[in-house]
Amino acid sequence: MNFYPGERIALFIDGSNLHAAARALAFDIDYKRLLELFSSKGKLIRAFYYTALTEDQEYSPIRPLVDWLDYNGYTMVTKPTKEFTDSAGRRKIKGNMDIELAIDVMGMAESLDHVVIFSGDGDFRRLVEAVQSKGVRVSVVSTLCSHPPMIADELRRQADNFIELQDLRDSITRPAEERGEEVVIPVESEMESV
Repeated sequence: MNFYPGERIALFIDGSNLHAAARALAFDIDYKRLLELFSSKGKLIRAFYYTALTEDQEYSPIRPLVDWLDYNGYTMVTKPTKEFTDSAGRRKIKGNMDIELAIDVMGMAESLDHVVIFSGDGDFRRLVEAVQSKGVRVSVVSTLCSHPPMIADELRRQADNFIELQDLRDSITRPAEERGEEVVIPVESEMESV
């Protein structure tokens, strides 16, 4: 990762895109460790997390995460999902947060040195270009390691830095005991006692 000490940094996390990328790489993100990692790279001004919520459900599986992030250093940007029926009569749910993310990036660009966008969506290419024209460096976090890759080539080429999510795995994954996995502690070998 290419960061300079003292840089004013902000994170803009497309929640559904990051979740899909991490799932494709078969790991769970520890959002506390993610915040700590980027806080160590410069002066972290803000960490935004964007997600759409289904309002009419009694329980939403994403609600505990949203609440935790909201109380632990993230600025939550949410909106209700919209339900519609497509031309084939299938029920669809829409919850795109691209506009909200783009508006916040542009609004904060004057106060930042480095923008980090967690998304592989090619629609953000023009946003990256606009922010760069203001003298702000832009890193994009996504993955080429999934099949198919989750980063649009045009976005990767436009960004100043591409950060492979797989390379962050050891720094931001949830510890095994929190995932409910058995922790194996290696025992020193007693074979060589002379």
